[in-house]
Amino acid sequence: MQKQELEAAVDELLGTPVEALSLTLGDAQSLLYDSQVGQLWGRGIKKWPHLIWKRGHQNLTHLINAGHDPLQVLCDKAHANGLLLYAMLLPQQGPRERMLKSWENSHFSVDDWLCDLQPLEIGEKGGVDAEWPGYRALDYAYAAVRERNLQVVEEVLARYPVDGFELQLNYWPYYFHPDEIDAGTHIMTEWIAQVHAAVKKSDPERELVLRVPADLDGCRAVGLEPLRWMQRGLADVIVPECSAVDPSADFSPFVEAAKGTACRVLPALQHRVDSDRVGAGTIEMVRAGACNYWQQGVDGLYIAHWFDHWPYAADFYEKLREVAYPEVMAAKDKIYRVPTEGSAPAKAVVAPNAANPLPLALAKGRAVQVGFTVSDDLKKWGKVKRVHEVILRVRLQETTERDRWRFVFNGRDLPEKSLRRINQMYVMDAPRYRVFGYWFVFRLDESLWPVRGRNMIEVQLLKRDGQALPAARLSDVELEIRYLLGKNFHRGLIDGDLALG
Repeated sequence: MQKQELEAAVDELLGTPVEALSLTLGDAQSLLYDSQVGQLWGRGIKKWPHLIWKRGHQNLTHLINAGHDPLQVLCDKAHANGLLLYAMLLPQQGPRERMLKSWENSHFSVDDWLCDLQPLEIGEKGGVDAEWPGYRALDYAYAAVRERNLQVVEEVLARYPVDGFELQLNYWPYYFHPDEIDAGTHIMTEWIAQVHAAVKKSDPERELVLRVPADLDGCRAVGLEPLRWMQRGLADVIVPECSAVDPSADFSPFVEAAKGTACRVLPALQHRVDSDRVGAGTIEMVRAGACNYWQQGVDGLYIAHWFDHWPYAADFYEKLREVAYPEVMAAKDKIYRVPTEGSAPAKAVVAPNAANPLPLALAKGRAVQVGFTVSDDLKKWGKVKRVHEVILRVRLQETTERDRWRFVFNGRDLPEKSLRRINQMYVMDAPRYRVFGYWFVFRLDESLWPVRGRNMIEVQLLKRDGQALPAARLSDVELEIRYLLGKNFHRGLIDGDLALG
């Protein structure tokens, strides 16, 4: 890798609403800059089980040996173009280096590194199952663990012109033995206070950014108390982050807690949908999430994990250009999608905000309700004839044409005359992976339009096909709102002809 290729990470974001960059440093055992207190990524690995990881080590080593420390290069490049740059540490990543080294053994078994418990790891204390995600995590009850990470923070603050420091506390949020959470909560708060003091001692203008699970119960369950940190003035920015893409996520507890403090709330706007049709969210899905977040009075947005769009194309920049401006997105097409299980179901890291509420089993006679939030003011745009159509889509799995269903939206039955059924009980192919079932598509007239705020769809199985053995499931709920540029405008061009709707 050449210096110019590294600098392209900044160049590619110029002219967008992005104001600050957050550069991942890795963890203290596998850092991505020329550290003197931690270990460079891959240093000491003789044989590599994964060649792209080997390439990463080669690139870092080459740049550093050529006098181009990645952290320094990117600080300089960002500042030369009017952008802020924050260094971001993963306080918890588990025994990654030991895992890599264990793979050098030709007789390696995938469970070898799980059983190779070391001092300072949570599982070493006993009393937890090896399948528990925090089994090999470093135990923050030990001062040595906290001190090593603090040394990395202090080194970066002393050697590099960063504008602040970020702790990614949501990456692998297991910090204490489950039996020691109460004591651990106090320990973690005092360690955060040490990090904050180090940041402010280095330069009062520098900021501490803390990225945490968006679910407060989940935070407490692993020893994190972000609201207390905000109240004590230990954070300049809090980034609540869901474990899954959730346009209806509720960040109000963080926004309320920030009132009267100097702390800003920047929720993480994810884009990974992982449905059978799309991997990354479409611009309509991104708008829905962004507008819902802005509606809650947040101070900004943290664009999380959009780097996996790279190499960036026109649709990436189109999304990025709009998300900072809710007034621009207000009368533009949106898709409000309820999170559902994708091709690789996400593990519940802590008590997550979305928790993939779908799919849900459907039993005869029992109504199932699913809620979602809409920020669009359809009354306003309806008055000026800007609303083209509103479509509610529901996908049911393991249903047949002999089943009878009832759909209720915000307390009102959806009429049969507004329904179109799409039979996908079996498909030979799909854009990404196959999901079977029936789509029930309702075109809602003005009397059934969603309200601004919380909306509820209720699905009830009235009559079941007696020959159908599997349980029916509610797997997808989507609300799409389509707008016109003006009341007499067309929707666009298709093959050179006007699409008149």
